[in-house]
Parts: sequence; C-alpha cells; structure tokens
Amino acid sequence: MGKLLIIDDEDSFLDLVRDHIRVHFPGLAVLTCDDPVHCLASITTDLDLLLIDLEMPGLDGAKVLAYAVSKGIARNRIIIFSGRDADYLHKRFPMGSCLGVLNKFEAKQQEVLDMIFAALQEKGPDAAKAH
Repeated sequence: MGKLLIIDDEDSFLDLVRDHIRVHFPGLAVLTCDDPVHCLASITTDLDLLLIDLEMPGLDGAKVLAYAVSKGIARNRIIIFSGRDADYLHKRFPMGSCLGVLNKFEAKQQEVLDMIFAALQEKGPDAAKAH
C-alpha cells in the first residue's frame, strides 16, 4: 500500500483531499497533518509521496521541503501545492526542486494529482522510490 503524507494548515482542504483519495484510490494510505511543526516527526523515508502546502504559519512549505530532503526523502517524491498560480510556483521551485508544483484550486492541476495517485496505487509502494 502506498503511503502519503499531506501537510496543509487548512483542515477543510485536508478533509476534502483525504476523502477524495479514500474513495478513488483505496490502495493508498493517507496521513494528514495541519501543523507543519508537528508534522516533522511524520516525515520518514517510508513515505511514497509527500504533499506540502507552500503557505503555512510557523513553518512554510519551502522549509518543510528542505527538512524532508535532509531526512532522506527524494525530491521526486515531494509535491508543493498552493493557491498561487502555476507560473509563480514554477519560478519559486524550478525543475528538479521537487516532483512538481500545483495550484490546489485549479481543476486541471487536480487532474494531474489524480494521475500521480493512480500511478502510485497501480505500481504499489515502491513506485515513487524507483526513480
């Protein structure tokens, strides 16, 4: 079973994404956390995918990304998402910084995330680690 950790300070967004994954991608184990500081202990190398909100109080997503990489999470297993537009996100996180950057409110960006979830579920827990 693929293991995901989603870090976002908006509980309603976490609930929405968690419920969506459980309904459409039941082969994935979803952990959520609404406090980036408390989430640090949950960032372990057994994660297949880490999704991090960029704008959070106390510890922003860029710092969480740096921490995750320092703990041994491969950049290609981390996605940064935000309410900001994709152009801003691509400038802030150039190619290679992470697997991808997504606007969490745009439908087309949600489709991309669903494709990633589907691939992870189809290939199993070692899919993201193989890269």
